[in-house]
Amino acid sequence: MRWAAGVDDLRHLTTQRLRLDIPTADDLDEMHAIYSDPRVWTHFPTLRHTEPARTRSMLEVWMAAWGDIGLGPWIVRALDDDVVLGHAGCSPRDGWWNLGYRFAPETHGRGLATEASRPALAAAVRVRDVPVVALLLEHNHASRRVADKLGLMLQHRGPDAGNPDPAAVRLVCADRPLTHEERAATLA
Repeated sequence: MRWAAGVDDLRHLTTQRLRLDIPTADDLDEMHAIYSDPRVWTHFPTLRHTEPARTRSMLEVWMAAWGDIGLGPWIVRALDDDVVLGHAGCSPRDGWWNLGYRFAPETHGRGLATEASRPALAAAVRVRDVPVVALLLEHNHASRRVADKLGLMLQHRGPDAGNPDPAAVRLVCADRPLTHEERAATLA
């Protein structure tokens, strides 16, 4: 990973194949195309964005995180292209980071989520050294493989409260052992 604009500037990073940039309002159309695509929501269809306003709200939360604490999810592009491939990064929560990633379906299986999430883990502990957590559904094997490749450890397995699928199982993976209180906070 190279820091694109100085060691303390996390707004623009590059990896071997990717460019990671802070989100802007200009990313709305491309991010909505990804978030509204049913192919990226096969594991939790009710979370699919059906209105651009929902995607806009999400981007606004991410931009606020960057403005407030200097870190949030990045918009991911190929090094040599301006097309949005997806997003990856850590969102601040109360006492922990939520690692998330979502990519256009045509990019799946190429290791992009893992590659883009590695700098997110490193940046998160530099900004605020609290647990980095990935919340996964057990039947989402691809997302679990990413968490495993990143070295995240399973901390919890149980029913996914609030999921319309009563058989859904929530996995909580983290970069370190979680206390009972930290694990409870991730499930709240």
